[in-house]
Amino acid sequence: MIEKRSPWVGDLIHDEDADRRGIVTDVRGGTLWVLRPEHGVDQWTSESPERLTLLEARQS
Repeated sequence: MIEKRSPWVGDLIHDEDADRRGIVTDVRGGTLWVLRPEHGVDQWTSESPERLTLLEARQS
């Protein structure tokens, strides 16, 4: 089930702009989300958290 809340570190997301799934690794200054792919190595950023769809929240 997809929840409606802002994604945060450790959450699995779908980035609509990049059309890829990933995990939030950092949020810098509340304006820049650093993301990595679910599998493999790479990194990209997003300045639009409203374009990140939360797929699965990190387990606490």
